[in-house]
Amino acid sequence: MPFDPATLNYNEAGLVPCIAQQEGSGEVLMMAWMNADAVAKTLKTGRVTYWSRSRQQFWVKGESSGHSQELVDLRVDCDRDCLLAVVRQTGPACHTNRRVCFYTSVILGEEVELMAPDATHASQ
Repeated sequence: MPFDPATLNYNEAGLVPCIAQQEGSGEVLMMAWMNADAVAKTLKTGRVTYWSRSRQQFWVKGESSGHSQELVDLRVDCDRDCLLAVVRQTGPACHTNRRVCFYTSVILGEEVELMAPDATHASQ
């Protein structure tokens, strides 16, 4: 059966969360938002496209930084209100130049930074 992005359960802003996961390793890279058009663009181009809430515009991952996400598989959760994008990540996924956005852990009530920015990508 053909997939229709309109069948997803979007929030009141017309958005659905999308978790990006590295193909093969299963590493969780980041979470961002998509609207129906971003989902459609992602499926059409194979380049993961999000909706920027702050800029109110499409954001093709890696378009300016070169840290792109090539779509391998797009999965819909059981409630149809969250997506999982299995991707091939090039460079850091986080805008802070870290491999992942989840680089802070809360241990015994204290924040602990798990990884430093990738200095090899700092200029991008």
